Amino acid sequence: MTISSTSRRELFRVAAAGAVAAGAVAVSGGPASAYQGNMERAVGELYNALGSLREATSDKGGHKANAMNLIQQAISEVQAGIDYAAANFGD
Repeated sequence: MTISSTSRRELFRVAAAGAVAAGAVAVSGGPASAYQGNMERAVGELYNALGSLREATSDKGGHKANAMNLIQQAISEVQAGIDYAAANFGD
């Protein structure tokens, strides 16, 4: 039995929503004292993308590994922005 592309998209959306929720919970325990919804959702989405890449097959000519490194850098930068706003603006 195969899953249609529509069903796969819906399954991905449900999984992404769960990852965003998990990412928001994980991020909210960090140094930022106030809720920064857009930034925290971005971190959750980045973690979701990282998880998807980890599950992908490995034969991608080095591009998968490069993408994973860039996503990890992006997570660090977004978290640094959250921390900066918390320290400088009370956000």
